[in-house]
Amino acid sequence: MNNIITATVKRLPLLYKVLIMLVTAVAIVVIFPHTSHGLHYDYKVGAVWRDADLVAPYDFAVLKSADEIRGEEESERHKAILYYREDSTARATALQRLESGRWRLDGSERRRLKRQMDSIYRSGYIAMPEGVGSLDGREVVLLQGNVGSMHKGSDFVSFADLDAGLLRDSLLVPNLVPDEARTALELDSRLSQISYSSQMVMAGDHIVSKGEEVSEEKAQIIRSLEAENDRRFSDSFSLAGQMAGQLLLAIIAFTALYMFLKNTRHPILEDNRKVTFVMLTILLMSAIVALVTRVNPDWVLLVPLCIVPILMRVFFDMRVALYIHLTTVIILANLVPNAFEFIFYQLITGMMSIIAVRDLERRSQFFVLSLVIFISYSFIYTAGVLSQDTNLHAITVDRYLMFFLNALLTLMAYPLIYVFEKFFGITTSLTLMELSSTSHPALRELSQKAPGTFQHSVQVANIAEDLVGEIGGDSLLTKVGALYHDIGKVRNPFYFTENQSSDFNPHNELDYAESAQIITAHVTDGLELARRYHLPSEVQDFIRTHHGTTYTGYFYAKELECHPDGNFDKSLFRYPGPRPYSRETAVVMIVDTVEAACRSLKVHSKEATDEMIDRLIDGKVQAGQLDNCPLTYGDIARIRKFLKEKMMSIYHVRVEYPTVKS
Repeated sequence: MNNIITATVKRLPLLYKVLIMLVTAVAIVVIFPHTSHGLHYDYKVGAVWRDADLVAPYDFAVLKSADEIRGEEESERHKAILYYREDSTARATALQRLESGRWRLDGSERRRLKRQMDSIYRSGYIAMPEGVGSLDGREVVLLQGNVGSMHKGSDFVSFADLDAGLLRDSLLVPNLVPDEARTALELDSRLSQISYSSQMVMAGDHIVSKGEEVSEEKAQIIRSLEAENDRRFSDSFSLAGQMAGQLLLAIIAFTALYMFLKNTRHPILEDNRKVTFVMLTILLMSAIVALVTRVNPDWVLLVPLCIVPILMRVFFDMRVALYIHLTTVIILANLVPNAFEFIFYQLITGMMSIIAVRDLERRSQFFVLSLVIFISYSFIYTAGVLSQDTNLHAITVDRYLMFFLNALLTLMAYPLIYVFEKFFGITTSLTLMELSSTSHPALRELSQKAPGTFQHSVQVANIAEDLVGEIGGDSLLTKVGALYHDIGKVRNPFYFTENQSSDFNPHNELDYAESAQIITAHVTDGLELARRYHLPSEVQDFIRTHHGTTYTGYFYAKELECHPDGNFDKSLFRYPGPRPYSRETAVVMIVDTVEAACRSLKVHSKEATDEMIDRLIDGKVQAGQLDNCPLTYGDIARIRKFLKEKMMSIYHVRVEYPTVKS
């Protein structure tokens, strides 16, 4: 039982990573809309068919176009017979209106109107059906009970046949009124006989060849095939099956990402905070794409998906950013419409944004980055239109507006960097660039209170930065860590020789243990100041580790002279540590020791410098101070060589210039 518990505890980090990737994959698949349509093709009318020859996979009917169907329906409506019934009360109603006395008419005028009314009603005053503009050429059936007689619409008097006046506008009431039920039945019968297909395509028939221009006729056949694909697909559609397939594809993509990080960027994979940050970023952007897809699939390119590679590049490096962006695009392409177009746009623009972020030193450069994204999208769209339509007539300004809004929304990466830095405690290169400025309050305080230490720190930072660039590692982090590694000396600056400008040494008034305690305290004092100035934990690591668990050399040696038997509290002379556990902190420890020692040499000959460097580095190795860091013997050999050359170039013996007598 204990073995099972122990094994489970050991695998908890791996289980967490597997679980968070699985949860992210499930969440992405669930939040996207799911459609039950079959295979669709990428083509445009008038453009070239780029895929392989298209052959009918089965028999299907070629559907008529919407315009053709509308035309036939309009024709049938015009041909449809209109059914009417006679209203026997219409004449009496009209006469009653005439005799009502509302009109100031003399007797002769009243008799004239009555004669006209009798003539119109003998011919039949027909009401115009709704939606019928004219009765000319229309067949009319006049029903008397269930018996009807066929007439022409022109046989009757209609509203349009009368001149404006009292008779037409106020007196007459149609005595022939539409039988809407019988007319509707007649129209439905005719419309139901319309065929919505124009021809049949048999299985194996050739539809369009690769490189052939897609005409309107060919496009209609392809649309008909897509409709048949949709019908057949919907008959056997399974939502659970579709989601399972999409989930499996997402899991495969995340597995590939996991293997990449495991083999090339293992420190990222070991840090659960960073893994969570990566998964959360992918999930958030996927949720935005899913939301836009539900509202309008045509707006997918409005989503600033380049935020993903930008964030990954700022927090990690170019290779990680590219691989994570590629994983995101592959997963989303399986869930959005027009997958090929989506992949091409997002992949190319993402690559351009990663390149643009490469030398990001100021946050104002995000505006330049947005411009790069807008130009990339625009060029891809313009090139795509040219390749499909061979001219620019098909270009729509709306697309460029969408790209502009996309680039504008990409500026959201700026506040997101700050939020994620604080939330996950991950330091970015932008923050390190800001900390590398000597105008930072902590460094200004160091330069004012401990100028010698400040100059030493700047020298160590420059050397360590170049050295890490030589052996591999984060040179910017190394530089910043070296700048701040000794800030604790501002508490008691004059107890450190580099800040003593006179012959007075305050250690002369203290015993060796007290002096050692003041010297070692600059580590804990530095950590306290670092927290006060809100320095990132990665920078605080350099303060903790730059002396490791070594002894204060001078005072420890003096105490040994007084107690050769070693009978004294050695912990009073030891730095609190811990030992360096990264390439960068180990390099700063070595450079800090070497630079201080070489500065104190009275004779800067090559032999003396080389002997000093070898002795110091060998001392660190023998004391086990480098046991926890990933430096190899080859790295240490390169460090020796680099420092020997660097120290000689800095502290070389200068030629004594002769005095010129005036």
